[in-house]
Amino acid sequence: MAAKGYVVGNVDAYHCGSRSPKMLPHIPQMRENIARVLRVDIDQINVKATTEEHLGFTGSGQGISSYAVAGIER
Repeated sequence: MAAKGYVVGNVDAYHCGSRSPKMLPHIPQMRENIARVLRVDIDQINVKATTEEHLGFTGSGQGISSYAVAGIER
């Protein structure tokens, strides 16, 4: 990305499950780790945890999912 003139603007990361462990105590360290790897300020990283309200394999307790959206700027 840097070679093409792009930088990370922000990252929104999500952790989804139904009976997953409480994520709140881990979110600060997750933000730090993501920011360090991407070489951006921690204020550019947002991590959220949610449930899927009994929908799909995550909601039924058969698994968890995580996904992220990154905004990039030139």
